[in-house]
Amino acid sequence: MEEPQVIPEAFPAQSNQVQGNIDGIPTEAAVLYFEDKILVTLSQGGSLSQWIQVPLSAPSAASVDMALADASLLPLTHLTPKTLLGGGGEDRESLGQLYAVQIASHIVRRDSTEKRMLVVGLGIPQLKPEREAFFDVIELVQKVMV
Repeated sequence: MEEPQVIPEAFPAQSNQVQGNIDGIPTEAAVLYFEDKILVTLSQGGSLSQWIQVPLSAPSAASVDMALADASLLPLTHLTPKTLLGGGGEDRESLGQLYAVQIASHIVRRDSTEKRMLVVGLGIPQLKPEREAFFDVIELVQKVMV
């Protein structure tokens, strides 16, 4: 029996990867666009310790709100994060969910028809609520999501 021929091809999912700093620490950001999900990871040191999902689809009443132009940094109210794995305490879990909702808000504001599930993997050992770290995260996510 003849063995099947393996033909190497590029990974079928669109992806992007960038390097940046969060709170002065080198951080790798990556995004993978699957048919049913968008996976965003932020990692310092190559590990991921917290996984959060955010459905991007909205009830019809929220769709009206999303259609309105909004450059605000406030997260969209219809987005509901859920921690899948990890957490590390109430404060860390809440901050991770805030980051995930901000990333989801960025995606939905960029494309209001987006309905996939967002899955965020965080590997930031010291999640900080300070303004600078928060803006570093948002800036890095904007760079990786082309």
